[in-house]
Amino acid sequence: MFNLMKTAVLMAAITALFMVIGRLLGGQQGMVLALLLALGMNFFSYWFSDKMVLRMYNAQEVDAQTAPQFYRLVQELAANAGLPMPRVYLINEDAPNAFATGRNPQHAAVAATTGILRVLTERELRGVMAHELAHVQHRDILISTISATMAGAIGMLANFAMIFGGRDEEGRPVNPIVSILVMILAPIAASLIQMAISRAREFEADRGGAEISGDPMALASALQKIHRYAQGIPLQTAEAHPETAQMMIMNPLSGRGLSGLFSTHPSTEERVERLMALAQAQGRRA
Repeated sequence: MFNLMKTAVLMAAITALFMVIGRLLGGQQGMVLALLLALGMNFFSYWFSDKMVLRMYNAQEVDAQTAPQFYRLVQELAANAGLPMPRVYLINEDAPNAFATGRNPQHAAVAATTGILRVLTERELRGVMAHELAHVQHRDILISTISATMAGAIGMLANFAMIFGGRDEEGRPVNPIVSILVMILAPIAASLIQMAISRAREFEADRGGAEISGDPMALASALQKIHRYAQGIPLQTAEAHPETAQMMIMNPLSGRGLSGLFSTHPSTEERVERLMALAQAQGRRA
């Protein structure tokens, strides 16, 4: 129920941003058109955004014949979590990363880069994929996929406002400074909406992934290793479509000057500390 509420709040906030930009572009009529566009985007995001994201990353579906070891690993973890078997994808990228997508556990997909398969041990990879399946289990994959799609659409709409300017209720041009402010602030607002949900979600997926794999230290080790490697290997698709970065297990963007303020991911250090504390607690209970 809580995740349904989060999804509703996300959709409402993004729709409100659409309406603000629409009002700037065309007054009352523009706001109504923006509302219709937002409703259409929400419908599209629910049904098709997972396919769009996978296509964007040129992800290739694999099975027990084409990637037996990786597929079997995901299959075992899904069984541990009591989940239906998700579709499994590989992305031909050197940057180590992974994500989950889909509107619910029955229509879920997990994807990993070829780079992460090369960099991590099998134990560490189990920790990462357990984290992604925890996203599926918590039913927050819909939230991340919708927010990625809608944030990208808001960025395009804001650029449209900048290029063509806006109109007030009587059809007069809006102050160009207002258009510039909308172009700058609307994408930031969309990012803040993503960030408000995403950081807490990553902590929960770390905890849930540790429970699914039964090995919190495997994920902690994987996060440290991914963090080291990802520093010098850009994920080109994420750089071109930064709204999708919050879907990844690790922030893939190279521009990190304001990462502490605007990153959708908690710091690797804090995530590792929490996993180590969880491992210690499990040791005490054992």
